[in-house]
Amino acid sequence: MATGPEPSAKQPKRILFIDAYDSFTNNIVSLLRTLLGAEIFVIRIDLSVIDRLDENDVPARWTEQEFLDNLSQFDAVVCGPGPGSPLNPEDVGAFNLLWSLPEHRQLPVLGICLGFQSLLAAHGGAVRRLKRGLHGMVREIEHQGEDIFREVPPFKATLYHSLCVDIGQYSDEWQEKNRWNPTSQFAPLAWATEFRDDGRREQVLQGVRHLRKPFWGLQYHPESVCTEKNAHGVLINWFKAALQWNKNHGRHVQGPLLEIQTLSPPNHLESAAAHKERLSEDWWSTSHGEATSLRDFAKSAEYTHKAIPLPQGVGVPEIVEALGLTDGESVILDSSSSKNGDALALNSIIALEVEEALRVEYKVLDDFVTVRLPCTAEGKDKTETVSLENGTVKVWEIISNFWERRSYPSGFDQSNSAFKGGFMGFITYEMGLHGLEKKMVPEDRGHARPDICLAWVTKSIVLDHRAGVAYVQNLKTRGSNDQWLDRMTERIQQCLSQRVPSNGHSNGNAVQHKRLNITTPQPDRYEEQVRVCQDFIAAGESYELCLTSQTTMERPRSRNNERSPWHIYQTLRSRQPAPFGSFIRLGGATMLSCSPERFMRHDSNGLCSMRPMKGTVRKSEAVSTLAQAEKILHVPKEVAENLMIVDLVRHDLHGVCGVGHVTVPDLMKVEEYATVFQMITVINGQLPGRNGNKPHGARRSSFDSHCPYTGLDALAAALPPGSMTGAPKKRSCELLQVIEGHHERSLYSGVVGYMDVTGAGDWSVTIRTMFRWDDEEAPAGEGEIEPREVWRIGAGGAVTILSTPEGERDEMFTKLAGPMGVFRDAA
Repeated sequence: MATGPEPSAKQPKRILFIDAYDSFTNNIVSLLRTLLGAEIFVIRIDLSVIDRLDENDVPARWTEQEFLDNLSQFDAVVCGPGPGSPLNPEDVGAFNLLWSLPEHRQLPVLGICLGFQSLLAAHGGAVRRLKRGLHGMVREIEHQGEDIFREVPPFKATLYHSLCVDIGQYSDEWQEKNRWNPTSQFAPLAWATEFRDDGRREQVLQGVRHLRKPFWGLQYHPESVCTEKNAHGVLINWFKAALQWNKNHGRHVQGPLLEIQTLSPPNHLESAAAHKERLSEDWWSTSHGEATSLRDFAKSAEYTHKAIPLPQGVGVPEIVEALGLTDGESVILDSSSSKNGDALALNSIIALEVEEALRVEYKVLDDFVTVRLPCTAEGKDKTETVSLENGTVKVWEIISNFWERRSYPSGFDQSNSAFKGGFMGFITYEMGLHGLEKKMVPEDRGHARPDICLAWVTKSIVLDHRAGVAYVQNLKTRGSNDQWLDRMTERIQQCLSQRVPSNGHSNGNAVQHKRLNITTPQPDRYEEQVRVCQDFIAAGESYELCLTSQTTMERPRSRNNERSPWHIYQTLRSRQPAPFGSFIRLGGATMLSCSPERFMRHDSNGLCSMRPMKGTVRKSEAVSTLAQAEKILHVPKEVAENLMIVDLVRHDLHGVCGVGHVTVPDLMKVEEYATVFQMITVINGQLPGRNGNKPHGARRSSFDSHCPYTGLDALAAALPPGSMTGAPKKRSCELLQVIEGHHERSLYSGVVGYMDVTGAGDWSVTIRTMFRWDDEEAPAGEGEIEPREVWRIGAGGAVTILSTPEGERDEMFTKLAGPMGVFRDAA
């Protein structure tokens, strides 16, 4: 096995990485940094410089001449993977500047995936589509131990490509004995063999070296979690060869040390890192320059609580109904599957007096954050705005700064409560799109709904389902008495002693169905959308596309408890118990969810854990054991879906956690739940500056480079959820907007959760959800006076090259059936 380059007492070697807007970039950068001991600097294919803004607050760019001049400051260059075609100049950008360098300016270059294809295409290679794409496929990499593969043991690697490049031979003519013969410009170094449905073999080139220039290329992805570690020897050998080439040709790194980013952070972090000064007191002012109440609201508070043993059979419904919380604004995070022994269903959180809580709201493209404060003594609503100063301040900075001014150190109390007060609420899918690229969300959306709506909850009840304890909690003004806590505790105990068991089940009836107007996706159209997705994938534009569609349901306004949103939710949770259920009425939205998928959990020490879920099989007589489920789910299509999202999530976490601080403790593990088996992967990341983790390769997201990252930074960095987009994330989202007709997903595909005063938080993906907005209405039906409510349910699935239109259609309707059946019966 090859070993790393010898350490040097001199300044570390320097590699320039060119990012083609890929969702795996940070994984490669982290691997190169830890494996080679070199400093890695990132610039994008359009020559935009990471983490640097110009006078117009947009990413600064090098000119082509600056790019060529700055190459003298690097020992080598890596051209990374990305979506698109090597024949499209916009997809490869600066790559092409390298291939045409005059001999005296050449330097060692390694092309990976798209970079590999670009190298070959620029030197006469023939680009073609594979008979079947290989996105997320793991294959044996065949080599003869030559050049950068010298002394590298056999290994398997992950492939992410549907295009390949021929360099003089063609697949039908290739023979075992001559496929290693050099062409006029390249020496083949590695191959993968693909067995086609017709029984024939397709040879796919996986590694090359240019015969006269210091250029190498790898088609496979060395950074993927499923690429075996033996493959690391190839990168080590390449860098040794690159340094030796520099030595042989008398090439020395010259010029001043450039100050550009090591990792590629999400957009919301870039300008924030450039804006180095801490948020000043002046920023906490209205558009008229007046000081906001937000600056000092609840700034001096102390945590108090009382623990109440929960009687047998008492859960969220009993407490909510006993306290009369079924009407008005509510935020309830409900682990309803705890009764089934679900290992993830540990805690439920009931926010109290939500209507009196401060709320922070933001609509994408607004130049301000709206802050809704508790009503005055006269009962007047008090709303203020905080300026974002023409985009130089980000909404996440405002939210983070508000939290930091009120945060508590971890372990400040003896309570075991998972949530002690803090932010609770929702974030839409469109907010995530905005973080990827501002122009993804149109300016005129036809509504004023918030994309972020977070309530600062100071009074709450947390149910610890394992301990059988309810924590009644208050973040009270420091020094004040705590009569509220005593009164609320007494009230809960009285209600529970006189409780009537809650029953949310509804059988519905035929008459009720006639009251509803339900419009489901058209099967033929959905199948056609799947085909369009596969066309894009075959063309190399994406590796995986998470296609979705929405069902609309109109009903007369509810005037009684029998068909209220709470009644519908009760039916939903009884039929489809889930660890991350929620009942939310906030910011003009009503959301009823039985989500099984955690998006991100972060503790007060900065440990972030994500659990992307790809691969589900429903329990039945045919599939009743874990072994049976594993046999069904551990197949190429399901594994590829999960793998692509895992590598994407690793990239997202690397962007804030830094080099070497992301791990995968559980890979493609099948877990048993109440009604289904699901394949999940656990990815952990440690935020820099916390738990003794020295910042390395990542920068502070907001206003003070000395402050550590928070869970909000990690959350914002990972939106929208990769399990709802596909990979690469940015290009996939752009394609999905076109395929889905530019219809907003809204709450669906967003996240719901909390971040408390210690920095701990838990967020779920908004799926298996029905929702409505107060401002969306349908005309009154026959014999009705008032406009109808409009409810929506989103459903879909991940489309890969192995998908079938019929299979994806069936999966979408299967996911839709549960919530829609509840709505038919209970609404």
